[in-house]
Amino acid sequence: VISVSQQTALMYCRWLYKKTGIFYRLPTEAEWEYACRAGSTTVYPFGSDAAALSEYAWFAANSNNKYQKVGQKKPNAWGLYDMLGNVAEWTLDQYDPAYYTKIKDGASNPLIEPGSPYPRSVRGGGYTDPPEALRSSSRSKSDPSWNKRDPQIPKSKWWLTDAAAVGFRIVRPAKQLPAEEIDKFFSKYLGN
Repeated sequence: VISVSQQTALMYCRWLYKKTGIFYRLPTEAEWEYACRAGSTTVYPFGSDAAALSEYAWFAANSNNKYQKVGQKKPNAWGLYDMLGNVAEWTLDQYDPAYYTKIKDGASNPLIEPGSPYPRSVRGGGYTDPPEALRSSSRSKSDPSWNKRDPQIPKSKWWLTDAAAVGFRIVRPAKQLPAEEIDKFFSKYLGN
């Protein structure tokens, strides 16, 4: 799914929970980076040479300026496809330029709690981005301009008409939360 707002991604997670009884959500920035790196400490999950990027990701140099079907490139060491490029992915975190100084080494479940609609953090880079934007640690922030050409009145809270390279990936906690905690989570992030 591309061109969707963070709220849409979270609404999908709530819908999936109601359909299956299993809690899913967006990853935190820390979880996303951990999954992307797949145990590596290099610039990219596969090493530090950007020349190999085209084997793993769709980006400005090889995407033909459009989204590509998932799974056509090599996965990372943990078998996850398209962690870099193709579509930037929403995380739960509020974007903060000082993210790496605000989270502490060894912190348990680090998260910069959202306090306002903008900016929120997206990770991974998209099909229009250069190699530097696809580094495992690269971060981007959402912007209201992603929806500036929305022809709907009022503007849609679901679609991002000017952010075609933004989508999402979901995670499922290893241990399911009690229903009350899940309801609190969705109430907090969706406000209803």
